[in-house]
Amino acid sequence: MANEAIQALTAKGISRSDRIIRFREILNTNFDVPLIGKWVLGRYWRGATDDEKKTYLALFQNYIVVTYIERFDQYSGAKLNVLNSIVNPGKDTLVMTEINRPAGGDPIRVNWRVRATSDVYKIIDVYVEGISMSLTQRKEFASVLRNSRSKISSLNDMLRQKVADLQ
Repeated sequence: MANEAIQALTAKGISRSDRIIRFREILNTNFDVPLIGKWVLGRYWRGATDDEKKTYLALFQNYIVVTYIERFDQYSGAKLNVLNSIVNPGKDTLVMTEINRPAGGDPIRVNWRVRATSDVYKIIDVYVEGISMSLTQRKEFASVLRNSRSKISSLNDMLRQKVADLQ
C-alpha cells in the first residue's frame, strides 16, 4: 500500500487536485479515519454533539489530506521496505518499515499500527522516526480545546481555517 501510494502520489504530471483525490481514496481505504479522529479528540469526544462530531470528522479528514499531500513530493522515487512485524493476537499489529530515498541519506523509519476490523486491516497510527502522528495531533487539539473552554466548535473553526490556509 505504501509503495503504491508513493507511486500514485508522486507520478510526473499529476495535478494537485488529482493527487488530493488519490490520497483521499488511499486514506479511506487503508486507514480507520473515524477511529483515529475519535481517539485524537480523546475525552472531548463524549462532550461533543452529534453535529459537532460529524463536522469534526469531516474537517479532520480534510486536514489530514491537505497536510500530508505536499509531504509526498519529497518521497518521489523512494522505496519502502518492510523490516519486521509484531503480531499481538487479539490486539494491534506493528509493521516496521523504512523509506529509502533515491537521493541517499539515512532511511526514514516509519512504523504502522494496524488493527483487524472484520476481514480488513486498517492503519490506526503512523510513527515517523518513533513519533506517533496521532499522539502529536491529540496534544495539539487538546491545547486548542483547553484554551477554548472545551468548545468543539473552536477546534472545528481552527481546522476549517488550517484547511483553507493549506488549500
